[in-house]
Amino acid sequence: MTKFLPLLLALLGLGGGAGAGYVLRPSPEVAQASMPCGDPGAEAEGADADKEGCVASSGPAEEPVGEGVFVRFDQNFVIPLIANGEVAAMVVMNLTLEVDPGIDARVLEREPRIRDRFLRVMLDHAGAGGFDGVFTSNGRMDRLKTALIETANREIGPGLRDVLILDLNKQAV
Repeated sequence: MTKFLPLLLALLGLGGGAGAGYVLRPSPEVAQASMPCGDPGAEAEGADADKEGCVASSGPAEEPVGEGVFVRFDQNFVIPLIANGEVAAMVVMNLTLEVDPGIDARVLEREPRIRDRFLRVMLDHAGAGGFDGVFTSNGRMDRLKTALIETANREIGPGLRDVLILDLNKQAV
């Protein structure tokens, strides 16, 4: 029973997050108004991305001035680690975004989508062995953090300063 409890909690968390993301997704009109440059994923489909005033950015070109605002995710991210077709361990992460003042409301509006994108990045990282062995080494953490920042930049746009990994715990099942 104790081996199934973490798996059950992870599945409930994933299901709840997916359900919340589905229920709280913006209508197409609101989504289009919040993305004046178009869908970031449409570039891969060959859509015209050269709209006036829209510039692709991988981050701020200069150091932001002033204090940032911290947007904390209320729930931890739970990532199952699979070995031999079974859940061998669980990784629990707590993330916070540092953003420019004034865009924290935009981040909170898009939180379900950001959580979904972050979870996908973390699952890919786990699948590539990123949480095996010395998973807290600078190289592995830098790769994960870079992937999270790139994902957040695509979803939030200008104004993201950093993705902060506040807590990281790995528990064998």
